[in-house]
Amino acid sequence: MGAAPRVLVFAYSEVGHACLKLLLDRGVQVVGVFTHADDPHETPWFPSVARLAGAHGISVSTAERLQDPEWLRVVATEVRPDLIFAFYYRRLIPMPILEQARRGAFNLHGSLLPKYRGRAPVNWAILRGESETGATLHHMVAQPDAGDIVDQERVPIGPEDPVGTVMARVRDAAVTVLERQLHQLLRGTAPRRPQDHTRATVFGRRRPEDGRIDWHRPGHEIFNLVRAVTRPYPGAFADFPPDRRLFVWWARPVPGGGAPGSILSTSPLRIGTGDGCLEIIEAEWRSPACPPQQ
Repeated sequence: MGAAPRVLVFAYSEVGHACLKLLLDRGVQVVGVFTHADDPHETPWFPSVARLAGAHGISVSTAERLQDPEWLRVVATEVRPDLIFAFYYRRLIPMPILEQARRGAFNLHGSLLPKYRGRAPVNWAILRGESETGATLHHMVAQPDAGDIVDQERVPIGPEDPVGTVMARVRDAAVTVLERQLHQLLRGTAPRRPQDHTRATVFGRRRPEDGRIDWHRPGHEIFNLVRAVTRPYPGAFADFPPDRRLFVWWARPVPGGGAPGSILSTSPLRIGTGDGCLEIIEAEWRSPACPPQQ
């Protein structure tokens, strides 16, 4: 029997930790891990990929400029991967690095590709009122999220599910897909099914400022925004003159009417929307000078 394949992992966040743990639990030879240094402006809500790798004696790097020739040299001459996995890694991995993996390079994406390519797929799916999303394992190519599909697992999104609930389901689906295909991946015989690029949708990164509420929108759309960016994300918010900012952590559309953005009652707190009003279930007031926290 040949030597165990050498696996290089790029990983971050909850999905990254869960998938790396699966590889380690299954005795996969992980020869290096690239991850991200935690952003001091973000509140960590997921376990650390770096700590998990370090606890297993695996070399960890938080390098952000992978296009530098030195990193290609390191990967090609020191790491020498047979396989590369990317699990919720936030940066594009250069093709010269991916091409070092003779048994393939694979990414785990949090949607049912080709829908919701790009950043923050789960948040976008909830925001747009989707009833399902999923996890897709696919071959990596130069264009992000465009490679042939290895396997997918569907995940339901209930009409009142918050983002944390859906993210946990996507995490579990990612582990299911990886475990289901792990044997073939290690052998270099992973299946592939081309994506239908005519059905592709692409979405960009979401920033805290994107959580600003437009009260002229219908109530159900505002509610979708609230549940898409509620904790552990920065939250939906709106400013009320002269010096108050309302962060809405949970709400529900209810019958009623009034000018969009006007406070219709304070107990319960109800605010007019484009087609009725929104009842605020959980919220907090801050100064506008205090920016949204990631």
